Amino acid sequence: MSERPLALVTGASGGIGLELARCAAADGHDLVLVARRQEALEALAGELASRYRVAAQVVADDLDDPAAVRRIAERVERPVDVLVNNAGFGVWRQFAATAADDLDGMVRVNVAALTSLTRWYLPGMAERGRGGVLNVASVAGFLSGPNAAVYYATKNYVLALSEALAEEVAGSGATVAALCPGPVETGFQARAGMAETSMKSMTMMDARTCAEIGWRGFRAGKRVIIPGAGNKALAQVPRLVPRRLMARLVAGVQRPDA
Repeated sequence: MSERPLALVTGASGGIGLELARCAAADGHDLVLVARRQEALEALAGELASRYRVAAQVVADDLDDPAAVRRIAERVERPVDVLVNNAGFGVWRQFAATAADDLDGMVRVNVAALTSLTRWYLPGMAERGRGGVLNVASVAGFLSGPNAAVYYATKNYVLALSEALAEEVAGSGATVAALCPGPVETGFQARAGMAETSMKSMTMMDARTCAEIGWRGFRAGKRVIIPGAGNKALAQVPRLVPRRLMARLVAGVQRPDA
């Protein structure tokens, strides 16, 4: 059996999740790669095995299914040392115009699955005195977001949960961190419908840079990691602006195009 630590990464088939898997492999971790797209996961597993000489297990499943967490856990035969909860999606559309299943799906994937996976693995990390959970939140977690209300709310949850759990396990040897990027060049924008809003012209960070900053911060024991000076400044807005005005400002930035 391998003596390398094991990292489980959800949403590993592309974007930030794929790059975080590469970071973990470069840092000497074997991988469990989780996402819906089997072929993309197998291609990444082959790359990581060839490039970094690590073992990479592919688990193709859909975290929108409440039973997926147990299925994934049953296929992982070793203790998980690092859990990266990256899977998630958003919808940029007014609440009343968004399909109910899309709203429910965001809660199932962004909140429920993340919580279940963290509950499954974090206690064991604390008992063993090592390991950690890296939750991919968003700078949206500091804000309220008209025209993407549920997405913003889910990321508020992820940030608050991560900070609370980091305090709960402090001193155990296990850690919890939230990575809070701003817009990143991934397939997320197309799925979310951001091209149909005024946010389409925003400057975006590339996924590799975001992941590398996130991984370094996580390994350094930071609890909240915000890549980019502009995003760090944005996270301070709630301290300076009344919440009602903050919501109005965000609504103006991401208003639907006519």
